[in-house]
Amino acid sequence: MSSADSPAPQSEAFGKSRRLLTAADYRPVFNGADSKASNRYLLLLGRWNNQPGPRLGLVIAKKNVRKAVQRNRIKRIAREMFRKLPEDAPALDVVLMVRRGIDQLDNAQIFAILSEQWLKLQRVAVQPAPVRES
Repeated sequence: MSSADSPAPQSEAFGKSRRLLTAADYRPVFNGADSKASNRYLLLLGRWNNQPGPRLGLVIAKKNVRKAVQRNRIKRIAREMFRKLPEDAPALDVVLMVRRGIDQLDNAQIFAILSEQWLKLQRVAVQPAPVRES
């Protein structure tokens, strides 16, 4: 087995704990996003979670990106950008929704847009006040 076939180190893995998996995971983000960041090609919705770090959900509609190859490429780029976040990234549940035209961009442009919008999302996200017990 070559080094290219070996599994990624845990810090670089994109396991289930770093993803939004079910409709129940997505619902709070859609219904009560604490922050939003958008541009012509995508929208990021964010909501604070009680997990140890950020989690990512992807919504890439066939209506907006016709070819499966392009949808998968966008997902790969988004996961890679998310994987490279620093260890102390805010604990946000983030949903990425893409818009028409994003499939016309090259990988570097998509990565740059995602990084820029992530920073914007972090700036506008307001940390909820801690709940006080009486």
